[in-house]
Amino acid sequence: MAKNALWFLAVVLAALIQTTWPDTLKLQEVLPDLSLLLVVYFAIVDGEERAMFTGVLGGIYQDVASSAVLGHHVLCLIVVGYVVGRFSTRLITEHPAVKAGLVLCASVLHGLLFTAILYVQQPDIRAMYTIVTSVIPGAFYTALLTPLVFMILARAFRRHAGFQGGLT
Repeated sequence: MAKNALWFLAVVLAALIQTTWPDTLKLQEVLPDLSLLLVVYFAIVDGEERAMFTGVLGGIYQDVASSAVLGHHVLCLIVVGYVVGRFSTRLITEHPAVKAGLVLCASVLHGLLFTAILYVQQPDIRAMYTIVTSVIPGAFYTALLTPLVFMILARAFRRHAGFQGGLT
């Protein structure tokens, strides 16, 4: 129960930071995707089911806070959570470079899905320009934050695991 509450708090906090303080996170007009980082973290640690629930919660918050169609972020994050969760079972994901590479690939996949859906809805947007100027740099920026965010999450959830008690 407490682990679920901590998970809920982490996802809502990441979505809040991402949507309310975007100017503090911006680097050369590029934003990291904190909800995606949490989706990948939980896909690696807890599997695709927890990652997909993380995608639902973070995606709903992003959809409500942005001008996107309701369900746009949710769909993209759920698909990424499932793919990364299934793919991470076949990798040795303990090395930080593997985690950062997985976040980079997941971020590119998320950006391509998001742009493709947006292009279907609004064919007049410049999809390739969006991919080159927003998706790729955002993927690299998100991947750069991977070690820091994963370390914070690992410590928070490890500290919580220590409070469980019981016989070992």
